[in-house]
Amino acid sequence: VQLQASGGGLVQAGGSLILSCTASGFILDYYDIGWFRQVPGKEREGVSCAKTTGGSTYYADSVKGRFTISRDNAKNTMYLQMNSLKPEDTAVYFCAAAVVATSCQEHNYMYWGQGTLVTVSS
Repeated sequence: VQLQASGGGLVQAGGSLILSCTASGFILDYYDIGWFRQVPGKEREGVSCAKTTGGSTYYADSVKGRFTISRDNAKNTMYLQMNSLKPEDTAVYFCAAAVVATSCQEHNYMYWGQGTLVTVSS
């Protein structure tokens, strides 16, 4: 069972990035999914989470209207489209999956990707 994240990098403020996370060993369609981020010295923050296909989504206030979570079940992959990036979005981003997540919080998720660094320059 594995989640493999990719797509991080360096981007200027106002730019866009799309993060991808491919699951292996399980069918992502059956799981709640989430994207989290962490900066040194701070707790891991839930950025966006989504229930199984067709279910509800959650966005942190800081990313509403700029980020979009999605999944492609045929590719067993989840995505985080990030637009209008700000320097404060700089963090290591993690993808995660859970059989059932009652909220977009770290302790609800059992499977984690390795993290991908997003750096937004001003």
